[in-house]
Amino acid sequence: MKALILNSGSGHRMGFLTQDKPKAMTDIGNGYSILSRQLEQLEQLGIPEAIITTGPFADKLIAYADRLTRKPSVVYVHNPDYAATNYITSMHLAAPHLAGDDVLLLHGDLVLEDSVLIDLMQSQASVMAVDSSLPLPEKDFKAFLRNGRVHSIGIRFFGKDCVACQPAYHWLAEDFALWLLIIAEFVEGGNTGVYAENAFNALDGILPLYPLELHGRLCHEIDNPDDLAYVSKRFLQTFDSE
Repeated sequence: MKALILNSGSGHRMGFLTQDKPKAMTDIGNGYSILSRQLEQLEQLGIPEAIITTGPFADKLIAYADRLTRKPSVVYVHNPDYAATNYITSMHLAAPHLAGDDVLLLHGDLVLEDSVLIDLMQSQASVMAVDSSLPLPEKDFKAFLRNGRVHSIGIRFFGKDCVACQPAYHWLAEDFALWLLIIAEFVEGGNTGVYAENAFNALDGILPLYPLELHGRLCHEIDNPDDLAYVSKRFLQTFDSE
């Protein structure tokens, strides 16, 4: 299994916190940044390699990550068109490093507790983190479920068959390979301004992706300063109890 961490976004909603560095370097407390915590967790759980995509301030992110001592082997994949494309392009560029492996896919602004990562890794099927105990977020991803599987993922999904979800996945190698094929069709066709999940949705339920329930555990993206305050508080509480 390899990890893919997507860090090619601009992080503009973080305001001054990302004016001169990538969002992944944002401090979340107890001496950790988002990225240092992710990489330490991966190293502790025995993931041998992490592929990190980069966008703005790539040199700073690489220099920072290279100085960290608790991390797996790291490969960097730069998206030079990060300002004009979504992370679907970054995933396409990273694809050659991921062939034949199960993939733990995480967004680079995601903070999650160890038990969530362990459950993702130990799953025998392709899974995505969801939390049916939470209200549906207005502007973030929801998963539309059908027959016990994740059929579609997007911001505009609402209704009784939808649940809150987070971009934390374990993909079996053969399932991820099919998703990457559709991603390639999108990117090579010039459809680069959409989420990679749009390519997943185009498969119309063919891929067997299952929901992995969080049951209130910490697994949350940091999109803005309010998210940072909430996640940092939860992280420190969770960290102290681990």
